[in-house]
Amino acid sequence: MTRRADDRPPYEQMAAELRARIMAGDLLPGTQLPSTALLVTEFGVSNTTVQKALAVLKAEGYLMSRQGKGVYVRDRQPFRVEVGAYFSPSPGGYSYELLHVGEVPAPNEVAGALNLDAGGPVLLRRRLLRHGGRPVEVEWSYYPLELASGTALAGSKRIPGGAHRVLAALGYELQHFVDAVSARMPTSDEIDLLALPDVPVIRQFRVAFSHDDRPVEVSVLVKGSHLYELTYRQPV
Repeated sequence: MTRRADDRPPYEQMAAELRARIMAGDLLPGTQLPSTALLVTEFGVSNTTVQKALAVLKAEGYLMSRQGKGVYVRDRQPFRVEVGAYFSPSPGGYSYELLHVGEVPAPNEVAGALNLDAGGPVLLRRRLLRHGGRPVEVEWSYYPLELASGTALAGSKRIPGGAHRVLAALGYELQHFVDAVSARMPTSDEIDLLALPDVPVIRQFRVAFSHDDRPVEVSVLVKGSHLYELTYRQPV
């Protein structure tokens, strides 16, 4: 099999290598990077290339400059987001901002997951999830109208205990959910809401099932890939 050569600009290749070292813990938080001269020698690139690579990683939040001292690895670890159905709001912890509630045509992917006709009406609840005041995730949650109409899900207020409490009260207690995780570049709206640099986003397409494997909720969860990690706990 023919291997594809890395044809990215040298500064992107260098940034990728340093990013991988930081994510692997080989460059720990608070570690000072070698001087520009040493990085030029190690990577076999020009001074300008080094500066461009470091600028990319600073913009992504991996590095920071200390005036008169040098460049250091960011002083905080990636925020690890536990994969769960709902996060309880708490001071200094998670909080939710409701962005939109209303009927919308079901996107093809959502309609297929809910066993509905493409383009048919579904209820959408769109939210912004924050942690410690920092935007973490944009969420689109879709519900069949036959379940959601006339319930708190269709209201324009936040729901104590989350949508899953409402579904359980309706007799559709969630039994499990399935995540399909992928990555893509962000939309302009996502860049704005999540205050993203030029990085991909992590996208979770989640289908939640009630009894008898009935799909009752589909969520699209989008978060920046640069400062966040997903943590799954699965029984073996």
